[in-house]
Amino acid sequence: MSAISDMIRQQFKEGDDIRDAGLTSPEDIQRYDDIQYGEDATWQVLDLYKPKAQKDAVLPVIVSVHGGGWVYGDKERYQYYCMSLAQHGFAVVNFTYRLAPEFKFPLSLEDTNMVFQWVFDHAQEYGLDTKNVFGVGDSAGAHMLSIYSAICTNKTYAKQFPFATPEGFVPSGIALNCGAYNIELKKEGEDLTTMLMADFLPKKGTKKELSLISPLKYVTKSFPPTFIMTAQYDFLRNDSPLLAEKLSEKNVMFIYRFFSKNNDESLAHVFHCNMKMDMAHQCNKEECDFFKSLIK
Repeated sequence: MSAISDMIRQQFKEGDDIRDAGLTSPEDIQRYDDIQYGEDATWQVLDLYKPKAQKDAVLPVIVSVHGGGWVYGDKERYQYYCMSLAQHGFAVVNFTYRLAPEFKFPLSLEDTNMVFQWVFDHAQEYGLDTKNVFGVGDSAGAHMLSIYSAICTNKTYAKQFPFATPEGFVPSGIALNCGAYNIELKKEGEDLTTMLMADFLPKKGTKKELSLISPLKYVTKSFPPTFIMTAQYDFLRNDSPLLAEKLSEKNVMFIYRFFSKNNDESLAHVFHCNMKMDMAHQCNKEECDFFKSLIK
């Protein structure tokens, strides 16, 4: 374990413990927990949430790709956020993936692909509408979901990865929250991003590696409709306009949402995961409404 990854795991856990203290599973949600989607019973597991009133219905799907700087996080940390999405009438898949530095890129992306394939393989068993499969991601998870969406829509880019996406699959729509889309390393000294890339990437962030993980380079007109969210005190807020500009250039349908309210410092990085905040519920409703507008 590197010093930076260990520090992030400790600090992020402390913050998430405070954020989620006292929360419980909503009574109106049916949970299907600890389903193994790969060979690794520790890392490759997922939960599925559906509204109890619709547990036997075929529902549109949201796959959540969690954040955590590529080195932290699991489905337990995202359960309350994901269950709140399910309350809007979706089947929501919340999964744990292999983290750096124990597992280098692109293994976390490979796990993401396996989960989307799991949706197709188990659609009949759990009542999943494979014609309407959406994705949400935040921070590092938004970065991963953005490049995964590029893989699904850019054949040249897809050839650079050792896995195949489900045949013909393109997410019906995605929501990218407080994401990292323009990853650059410092030429002098080490900032947080430089140290994280050293843990995340096999060669610690070569020019070729950084190009490979830049979604801005691989967006095409076929990229899925996208809801981009950032906020006043999101430390990655400058990345979102860059992605919006690229989507506009390629004529991709998107919504850009910047949350602010009278210098409210609670509107910070990934505030939408805090189920104790009214603005979080507002943001998540807007994204679910965006998905509903895209349902075939």
